[in-house]
Amino acid sequence: MKISVASGKGGTGKTTIATSLAVVLADENINTTYLDCDVEEPNGHIFLNPEIERNINVDVSIPEVDLEKCTFCGECSQSCQYNAIAVLSNKVMIFPSLCHSCGGCFHICPEKAIKEIPRTIGVINAGIGHNVTFYDGNLNIGEALSPPVTRQLKKIVSESDVIIIDAPPGTSCPVIEAVNNTDYVILVTEPTPFGLNDLKLAVEMVRELKLPFGVVINRCDVGDESVENYCRSCKVEVLLKIPFSRKIAEAYSRGKLPVEINGDYRANIYKLFENIKNEVGYDRIDNNQR
Repeated sequence: MKISVASGKGGTGKTTIATSLAVVLADENINTTYLDCDVEEPNGHIFLNPEIERNINVDVSIPEVDLEKCTFCGECSQSCQYNAIAVLSNKVMIFPSLCHSCGGCFHICPEKAIKEIPRTIGVINAGIGHNVTFYDGNLNIGEALSPPVTRQLKKIVSESDVIIIDAPPGTSCPVIEAVNNTDYVILVTEPTPFGLNDLKLAVEMVRELKLPFGVVINRCDVGDESVENYCRSCKVEVLLKIPFSRKIAEAYSRGKLPVEINGDYRANIYKLFENIKNEVGYDRIDNNQR
């Protein structure tokens, strides 16, 4: 089962929920994998503290032009909707950061003067932390396109009972790439005007993707009831409400997970999983192994 954890904005506690869920399931002897798909700023490693066992380069294909074959007809440039290739009278310019690796220029060139070459845009780290199989993606500094890293990250995962996908904040293309084709989406929010505004955008996104989802309200006792009222009016299930805790905040600042210091938090996280499992009708996990 694939569960993605997302949020309309940063700072809601999304990674805390995702890593806590992974640790609780692993402690219950459920084979669990955690993917940090926030590839521009991954921080799940702070809490899972994995021992990294291998690094995997993420490569994309970009065009390379053989100027001896090229007639400078410009068909490649005209076909590229991202303006990643420009043809001058006697020169072809490639802009790798704009290239989406679609291969269109390679296929359309009448002289077969273009070949595709690999270009490294990031790295995936793999290891084990808290008995959780850990992967995180890291987009190289200066790169503009993160979805290729997320796609490769989701492809290399070995077989697990549960895969927890920690999506980047927001509702843009990187988020859609992370949550797409998952069995359930947890939307983490906070009871503030900003939290409500961005939750609405996130709800629209997952409904457009036709994915089952529910909401976790973090720091539910700090703010107002507008988020709960919205969920009630739009028939959005509130999966869990987590009150503010100074003890948890202090532990977070030290890189400690709430489930390590609070038994009630641990129980609520596992109950959250049980509710999701029942809702999606997933029965391939043997609870007797716990």
